[in-house]
Amino acid sequence: MKIENESRHAAIRSQQRGIPQLIIDWLITYGAVATDGRGASTHYFDHHARRRLSQDVGVRVVTLLGRLMDAYLVMSHDGTIITVGYRFKAIHRG
Repeated sequence: MKIENESRHAAIRSQQRGIPQLIIDWLITYGAVATDGRGASTHYFDHHARRRLSQDVGVRVVTLLGRLMDAYLVMSHDGTIITVGYRFKAIHRG
């Protein structure tokens, strides 16, 4: 799934942080979602999301991608990706 609705900021951040389009697609498809109560949502790989992804692409693939599995993205209510990055702490579900 190719994302057409990505902010310029998100495109720059994904390039700067080395987050490939494949990971962004997987975050949208498999990622857990936490809402902020104002219309934006954070997509990230929790234990369950990693398990679902592993079932489709294989445990070895997920293991080899290592640090990329700590990626997250923030999406607005209209589906625009606002930013992407790496988690350094837990994401609070809202």
